[in-house]
Amino acid sequence: MSHQVTDANFSEEVLSSDKPVIVDFWAEWCGPCRMVGPVIDEIGEEYAEQVKVVKLDVENNPATAMKYGITSIPAIYVFKDGEVAQQTVGAKPKAALVKEFAEYLQA
Repeated sequence: MSHQVTDANFSEEVLSSDKPVIVDFWAEWCGPCRMVGPVIDEIGEEYAEQVKVVKLDVENNPATAMKYGITSIPAIYVFKDGEVAQQTVGAKPKAALVKEFAEYLQA
């Protein structure tokens, strides 16, 4: 299971990370989020050396979701050096996500 982050610790956990961070913006009621969640977990396990993977529940953490303009979920963002480096919206198969985020997953 991926690490959960909140409005309170987002800056420390994500923006201050020394390696790229994949953030899964999701909500409990979101069907596609529940489909992509295990895929994000797998990527986090397989590429733990290269990236950190965290999840942010937009229902419980509206300030961070608002700050990054999250209007559709699941939204999966890559943060590098405290900035949004890449983003994708919607449930996608693992192969598509790995391909999309390939530059951050390489050793």
